[in-house]
Amino acid sequence: MEQVACLQIISQFLEYPEQPLWDMKADVEEAIDSLIFLSPAQKDALYAFYESLLENDVLDAQSEYTELFDRGRSLSLLLFEHVHGESRDRGQAMVDLMNQYQQAGLEIDSKELPDFLPLYLEYLSVQGRDKAVEGLKDIAPILALLGARLKERNSLYSLLFDVLLSFSNSGVKASMLAKEVESEDRDDTPQALDAVWEEEQVKFMGEEGCASAQQVAHQKRFSGSVQPQYINIDSLSGDKS
Repeated sequence: MEQVACLQIISQFLEYPEQPLWDMKADVEEAIDSLIFLSPAQKDALYAFYESLLENDVLDAQSEYTELFDRGRSLSLLLFEHVHGESRDRGQAMVDLMNQYQQAGLEIDSKELPDFLPLYLEYLSVQGRDKAVEGLKDIAPILALLGARLKERNSLYSLLFDVLLSFSNSGVKASMLAKEVESEDRDDTPQALDAVWEEEQVKFMGEEGCASAQQVAHQKRFSGSVQPQYINIDSLSGDKS
């Protein structure tokens, strides 16, 4: 039950920050303190993240969250974004995951997609320890990718991903992807976001049958400007650190 309770806490920390996290400081700290079987390092990581969050007011924390997770795709908390991108396989994966939630009796808020990481963690938290560990192991490469990118940006959100990876017993660590992430093009800069937007506009016009030769050339120009943010989930296994 220890890990299950911790998943619930981390799920809340990865949600869009809201005032209750500030108002319930004593309760949240008590909940962390009650996780007596966490290692000192794991507990310190949760405390460090929470204390850092509370150093900002709610609006500043919300702005930081949006800048991290809602600009570009590299830090998207939608799990399948990092595996399927916009392919049709993503739709079927969504349906399969939704079925798992329904079988577990989990009520899904219509505003969230089923592969939203905090929602997935909430699901795992009601599955029991063994299934929760297995569920984390399934997404360990994605957790490592996100953790490595957050470390690259000096974000304390990376601490939460370290704890999740340690629970997964997968042997996968964010450090395995540090060099790869360091060489990535950032996809959250104004230039990168503009390039993607312009490419999508040209693609849409092409699908409508209105693309000129100049527009097609424009699309090709930007097709390699932002490094793909997908990961092969089979590319990491075992403890290679």
